[in-house]
Amino acid sequence: MKDETKISRKRMIELLNEDLAREYQAVISYVIYSQTLKGAEYNHIAQELEKHAGEELQHAVKIAKQIDYFNGTPTNQPKEVKMSGKSKEMLKFDLENERQTLINYRQRVRQADEMGEYALGEVLREIIAQEQEHLQDLADALGIDTPKIC
Repeated sequence: MKDETKISRKRMIELLNEDLAREYQAVISYVIYSQTLKGAEYNHIAQELEKHAGEELQHAVKIAKQIDYFNGTPTNQPKEVKMSGKSKEMLKFDLENERQTLINYRQRVRQADEMGEYALGEVLREIIAQEQEHLQDLADALGIDTPKIC
């Protein structure tokens, strides 16, 4: 997808609704995965995922508030939640979702700044900081380096 910088308010609402759908997806996946991860090696990350679910819910509220600010209507549809009976796969799904979320939010910050919507940019920067922590937690649980965000 090309990097759209100068966009309309209508397009920003559409993009933020995509982001909101991804936040809903994160809440649902973290709730499910935190309760279904199996194995002693996953006890710590399961507790972290419960915490992540609450943080993702707060992100959803912040994004919905920004959509309302732009006079849009927040979506009520989450993106699809991938399921697996394998703990490692569930963590990989979350890792990829966090990576994609960071890519999207970094683009959204540039777009917000280009529009002169600096408050939106600040809200997104706060969310990005937490999403990076989530990415790090998941990479650590998987025993891998934190993926690059490109």
